[in-house]
Amino acid sequence: MKAAVAEVVGNKKTVRSVAKDFKLSRTTLARYVDDRRKTENPDMCYKKSRVIKQVFSEEEEQLFADYIIKSSRMFHGLSISATRKLALEYAKRNSKPYPESWDKNGEAGIDWFYGLMKRHPRLSVRMPEATSLARACAFNRYNVNTFFNNYETILGRENFSLDPSRVWNLDETCIRTVPSTVRIIAEKGIKQVGLLTSAEKGTLVTMCACVSATGHALPPAYIFPRVNFKDHMLHGAPNGRKGFANPSGWMNRDLFPQVLEHFISIMNVSLQNPGLLIMDNHDSHVTLNVIDLARQSGLTILTFPPHCSHRMQPLDVSVFGPFKTYHNQRCTEYLLAHREKGITIYEVASISATPFYKAFTIENIQAGLKKSWHISNQQKCFSRGRLRIC
Repeated sequence: MKAAVAEVVGNKKTVRSVAKDFKLSRTTLARYVDDRRKTENPDMCYKKSRVIKQVFSEEEEQLFADYIIKSSRMFHGLSISATRKLALEYAKRNSKPYPESWDKNGEAGIDWFYGLMKRHPRLSVRMPEATSLARACAFNRYNVNTFFNNYETILGRENFSLDPSRVWNLDETCIRTVPSTVRIIAEKGIKQVGLLTSAEKGTLVTMCACVSATGHALPPAYIFPRVNFKDHMLHGAPNGRKGFANPSGWMNRDLFPQVLEHFISIMNVSLQNPGLLIMDNHDSHVTLNVIDLARQSGLTILTFPPHCSHRMQPLDVSVFGPFKTYHNQRCTEYLLAHREKGITIYEVASISATPFYKAFTIENIQAGLKKSWHISNQQKCFSRGRLRIC
């Protein structure tokens, strides 16, 4: 502040420009400049006009913020209310003076909370993804190391040379005829805002996708909730797709070998040109028929550890999320254009075609491979040939 005042008074600069250069309040700087000109004392006192009262010191508040971050990483994140209550208990345990309103409300004030968020930019209010106890416990160092050790073993086999175009990742996702609603613009103050959907509860269709490490996606396979499959169910679907039927609409042990045959016919793998297929170890994926089919086709199967696909499955990390978003938007547009009818399983394939092309891009697929396998394998980097995952 003293140097800024000297710039204005001595060098005849404007208060606005000096305040911008020194990152000071223009009003405060103008007040000190006026005082300097009145007193004509270059050694006048510069101090804060008011004292800011903080409940915790900088070190104590930093420990508090670190605890919040650590709790969120351990899947026990604190809500706004829980954080304010913890702050009150923290102040009591450390015999800190705090406002009387904290005791009255049983928690720290909302102003203190917003001040904490402002002083610590690392903190933010996020919407967490529900994570089961099994997933939280299964994603550990031992399981991750076991997977990558198996991966190294496969790459190190004799006469087994791989390039990214022969490394494949497979997973399924469900498509509903009644997707999640999107945000719309409505009149302010209305308590209830509705959006037209096909029905209260939708019908489920499973889409199985397979991508390569180079970022290319194979034509998907659809499983419709019917006893028998009909060709018109795939009207408007992506080129090269394949359709199947199952009363539940889910993948099962009988259908997966047929789905795998569809992908193998496009992969161009053989005993002379082997490939690697990485997927989760769902009950329908690991059967004798699947293993025999893979061996005959020159395909080696490697499965993720149980309950770890939310972190290690590239399709779950960066592809299926955008696909669901684009699909929800496409369903809304379809209902606006066809108000006389809803969405049935016969429109699912055609509606999902555009979202499929927009979400299954090279950038999204490769981003999923980088994020999921780089985070999971930070301490185990290796490369072989043209393929490098670290």
